[in-house]
Parts: sequence; structure tokens; C-alpha cells
Amino acid sequence: MYDLHTHSLLSDGCLLPSEIARRYEEKGYQIIAITDHGDYSNIKTNTRAIIEFCQNWPKGSKIKVLPGVELTHIPLEQFLPLTKFARKAGIKIIIGHGESPVEPVTIGTNRAALLSDINILAHPGNISEADALLAKEKGIFLEITTRRGHSQGNSHIVEIARKTGANLIIDNDSHKPEDILSINDLKNAALSAGLKEDEIERIYAVQKTFLEKLL
Repeated sequence: MYDLHTHSLLSDGCLLPSEIARRYEEKGYQIIAITDHGDYSNIKTNTRAIIEFCQNWPKGSKIKVLPGVELTHIPLEQFLPLTKFARKAGIKIIIGHGESPVEPVTIGTNRAALLSDINILAHPGNISEADALLAKEKGIFLEITTRRGHSQGNSHIVEIARKTGANLIIDNDSHKPEDILSINDLKNAALSAGLKEDEIERIYAVQKTFLEKLL
């Protein structure tokens, strides 16, 4: 089981990366990514910090921790240079903070993020069919999230992914201990979003293949 969208106290989370990893490990997760919010104000310090943390995480641990970043509320033209910077720095998982229904995200953010080198478009809200097709073409995951508020778009994202063939990913978008759901609760949230058991299995099979290539 995997969660590639988590936040530490390097941005708006409340836990050290070590505690995030331990709490996920205790719940049986195998791989997580720590993806703190980033823009031009903090991307240099945060990428350096999380990469150093991951490099020093015990190689024999039951859980693997990947360095990530979530590019959040940035001007549209900054997606491409910031994804290039993060990738060159060694970041493995790049998330674009999509057009959530509960935040004033700039219109056009979904497409700008998809046109850059991201891996996941988080909580993309009322994403268009054209943008979902672009996600499919570029191999970018559209996120189904358990996070309150952002999750209002889940049902639409499930339906448009079925229509276009875009790949989905299921994440907690955790910020605090109570956000780290058990594996069973994460699955139940996906079912509540309208996914079927076999669809969830396919989602994790695709994600496993992606992670195996990445690692």
C-alpha cells in the first residue's frame, strides 16, 4: 500500500518526517512520499531538507520514503521552471496542487501543471475531459483524495477517468496524525468515491509498476 501525498512541518503539516514515516509504517504502508508545499520562496531549502532526510532513512526499514514536493498556488508560468528545478535537485514525486473546489486556485492551473513534468495532479476538482486526456497522454495520475473539502471532486474525477482512461491514484493528503487512515479506511474512501473493487485493484497495480520503475 502506498501514499504519495503527505505533508510535514516543513510546510503546513504538524509532524516531523520521521514521525510521518513511522506512523505510516505502523499502519502497514510500504512506500510514502513526503510532498511539502513549495513555491519560489522555499523550494531550495525544502528540496534539500527532504532529500537529505530520505538519503539518511534506514535502508533496511519496512517503509520506503521518497522525496517530493507539491507546487501550490503558483503562477501558471512557474510550473515548468519549478518542476525542472525539483527534478534536477533529485525530487522523485512532483505534485501539482490542482483546482480544488474549496480553494481559490487560479483557473488554468490543472492544464499548466499537466504541461509540466509532474507525476500527480492533486484534487483537480471539476477537471475537463480535455485535461484528463492530457493526463492520460502524459502518464500523470489524477488524485482521489480522502482530505475533507478537496474530496468533493472525487466522484467527478472517477467518472471522467473512466471516460478518458486516465490513471487514478488514491492518497490521504495527510497533514496530522488523524489524517493517516488505515489501509482499509483508505480503500473504503475510494469505494465511497464510486470506485469498484476491481478498479481499485487496477489502480494499485498501475501504481506498483510506476514505483518499481522509479525505484
